[in-house]
Amino acid sequence: MSDRPIIDWPAWIASPPGRYVLDWEQEQLDRVVSDVFGYHALQLGLPQLDGLRENRMPCRGLLLDAQSVASAPYTLPRDAGIAGPVAPVWPAPAPRHAPEGRSVVWCDLLDLPLETQSVDLIVMPHTLEFTSDPHRLLREAERVLMPEGQLVILGFNSLSLWGARQSVGKVAGRPFLPGEHDLIAFTRLKDWIKLLGFELERGRFGCYRPPLATDQWLARYAFMESAGDRWWPIFGAVYMVTAIKRVRGMRLVGPVKVKKPVLAPGLAPAATPHPRNRNS
Repeated sequence: MSDRPIIDWPAWIASPPGRYVLDWEQEQLDRVVSDVFGYHALQLGLPQLDGLRENRMPCRGLLLDAQSVASAPYTLPRDAGIAGPVAPVWPAPAPRHAPEGRSVVWCDLLDLPLETQSVDLIVMPHTLEFTSDPHRLLREAERVLMPEGQLVILGFNSLSLWGARQSVGKVAGRPFLPGEHDLIAFTRLKDWIKLLGFELERGRFGCYRPPLATDQWLARYAFMESAGDRWWPIFGAVYMVTAIKRVRGMRLVGPVKVKKPVLAPGLAPAATPHPRNRNS
């Protein structure tokens, strides 16, 4: 790896620490999204990671930020595989790392061209770390998610060796991780999603090896994976949060079952008199 600062995803993903993180995240997403059912699933950002690979929803889309794309708007086709109304977005060639078979749409992630309550699953791999307004992006995700829809967020943990190296590197002008904004702490993210009405379902940390730049050194510290998962789980370099959108006053019920009246113990229904006994 060269000595230049790592400032963009393509360069960082191709590096040994980038592949190390991406492999862990892909494994976690494959396990989580396989059990989420519905009709529409979206991934916001990071086309190098196929967050919906194991999901079986019929409509799976990849939304990418088009703020840097200077082009005339066009109308999104209705058969693009994206839930929501027809709205103007910005066309651009699909990135070469985009998963095959995905509907790729370039748009403003802070103003999603989707109907309210129209998506069943949203995956945001490091998306909050690259946006200028992460809280607004979370509000957009909450808006388009259906009640009981799921939100999966991945990010770098600021309370880790990787977060410490990133803080020191930014001061020295040599950041280790990509992204122009500060890392979002796991505790801060939990407060945000709770304020928006989400219920935290699960959280998981991973990647406990030190922030090293070569495969050789990363391999030497492979023993820290099991040790970190057991002894210091909250200090993993990466976290994954799964949350469910809850709607107040809404209650999901199943089929109504008609219950038969229960008689008090020791009582029996009165016998119907026989017609022959009525005139006696």
